[in-house]
Amino acid sequence: MTIELARACALPKPWGILDLRPWSTARHDGGAIGEIWYERPGDAATDPALLLKLLFTSQPLSIQVHPGDVYARQNEAPGAVGKTEMWHVVSADPGATLLLGLVPEVHREKFQSAIKRGGLETFFERLSVSPADTFYVPAGTPHTIGAGMILCEVQQNSDLTYRLYDFHRVDAHGKPRELHIEKSMAVIDFDRRKGGKVAPVALPSANGAKKSLLVACPYFASERWDLPAQHHANSDPAHFELIVILGGRGTIQWSDGSSPYQQGECWFIPATLGKFSVVPESPTSILRTYVPNITTMRNELLQIGVPKSAIEQLLFT
Repeated sequence: MTIELARACALPKPWGILDLRPWSTARHDGGAIGEIWYERPGDAATDPALLLKLLFTSQPLSIQVHPGDVYARQNEAPGAVGKTEMWHVVSADPGATLLLGLVPEVHREKFQSAIKRGGLETFFERLSVSPADTFYVPAGTPHTIGAGMILCEVQQNSDLTYRLYDFHRVDAHGKPRELHIEKSMAVIDFDRRKGGKVAPVALPSANGAKKSLLVACPYFASERWDLPAQHHANSDPAHFELIVILGGRGTIQWSDGSSPYQQGECWFIPATLGKFSVVPESPTSILRTYVPNITTMRNELLQIGVPKSAIEQLLFT
């Protein structure tokens, strides 16, 4: 088995940035780039569960919401799934914020009225954003990301986004981008407040490495590894992994070979790979993500002494 470098695909967005360096030299047709999607080489359909992106914002994204699995299956194309996601902040300008979830006592009627008359942002929790923050965004939770940040987004492999408000932006043809008010109102969960900023839990590590579990749910789990020196690891036979290089450069080594890595790359780690090593030339930060077994993960966290209260704050069922 071998470690594979994922393909990087740059997508234009009206809220994006003009220069992706040093994150990527991915080719595009010009204009602002808002997202880099990472696609596994070869048969991507083999492991369809995860979609991993980098987001670059110079303006706020639309105020939006994503459907859950049940609504997607019933109302979208055959085989559609919902979209639960998480954001890990790579960098953020001073004062950067995002809107995530509704403030208490927001009723459906008040919210829908604000869509028509304006002032929708006042119904949201506004959260400050700093590098290394992590946010969990379950389906049904309305949100938007503000300007001036780079995020690593891990999500279900779905592109279903329902826009509520788009700040009067227009597309390349000068027309307002499509809104999806009826679908948005059908999927927003006004009864339960879920998601938000989550506190990481430290994981066992050695040789100066710092490992943290950022968030976990049935669709994905994500960890951050900060590695000042060579680090040895093993793939998990229960699942494949994706690792994104958030910072640094060096070499990845495994039994059958090695390859240099650099900031902005995403690597596919097969479940059957076995031992591999990350050998930094400069201090390296990695986001590692995979599809977990939640019961197994909970038990393992308890075994290493993580308090139940801390587990409940970042493990969502």
